[in-house]
Amino acid sequence: MSTASRLPQFVGRLASKLPVTVDSTVRRLAVLSLIGQTVLVVTGGAVRLTASGLGCPTWPRCTSNSLVNTPEMGIHGFIEFGNRLLTFALAAVAALMLVYLWNLRKERKDLFLLALGLLASIPAQAIIGGITVLTQLNPWVVGLHFLVSMALVVFATLLVNRAYGRTGQFRTSPLAALPGVLRPAMTAVAVFAWIAVMLGVVVTGAGPHAGDANAPRNDLDWDLFSHIHAVPAYLVTAGTLLAVYFVFRRGISGTFGTAVLMLLGVTVLQAIIGFTQYYNGIPALLVGAHMLGAALLMAAATNAADIARSSPVK
Repeated sequence: MSTASRLPQFVGRLASKLPVTVDSTVRRLAVLSLIGQTVLVVTGGAVRLTASGLGCPTWPRCTSNSLVNTPEMGIHGFIEFGNRLLTFALAAVAALMLVYLWNLRKERKDLFLLALGLLASIPAQAIIGGITVLTQLNPWVVGLHFLVSMALVVFATLLVNRAYGRTGQFRTSPLAALPGVLRPAMTAVAVFAWIAVMLGVVVTGAGPHAGDANAPRNDLDWDLFSHIHAVPAYLVTAGTLLAVYFVFRRGISGTFGTAVLMLLGVTVLQAIIGFTQYYNGIPALLVGAHMLGAALLMAAATNAADIARSSPVK
């Protein structure tokens, strides 16, 4: 029997062993994807904040003669190449997710398409990362690299919610009825969170942490854009406090109540970090914490908006 004729049999045997319902493995892979995307934000921040942006001075190789970092490159090469390796790990998780969803690709298109989008965006993210290196850390390209990571955090959050049946067409978890104002309010919070992150990218491009001593800056007024960046952050806080008011005033518990309290915690923490770094000379460690906070904020705001959208209205 030829190799070509054996392939369909192998695929058939493999498919027969894959789940026909959304099981614990699918859910764990979804959570792992969200964790991985968040960790990628942190490691990307570490690359920039330790001035390791050109630790691998070229792309797709690390050097002109080596695919990997060499001992002569020191800690900067190790940090930059480690960040590149994490991309491959995330691609493996996304590919494995698609394999496990193969028998559900028609029935659960929501999960399959989200997983496919995560997998397809990882090579795109790698290419943007390569352009970042080849342009000597152009701040606008660096910012785009970060924004794509934020978008992947959003997609991974939706994937987790769908996999656990909390939201979407195949929702299995009971959701409390919400006042009509909360659905648009939570959508607005998610939009303002996204705007705050985009303006934060502009602020970062004007700030001192360029990823390399010779990297260019965007030459904008850092202080001015810091204040502009704060405006949508204030609106996120206002929308979150409105949701908290309704949660306690109307006694809304369960999934939405938990999502709102998580959002409140992340919003308060992010505000504290932001103000502290602003008034203390933008220390690298706090900038890194603020980047992690941005990822957590996008996940929390997306989660609350997604749950509100799936909840019945009073």
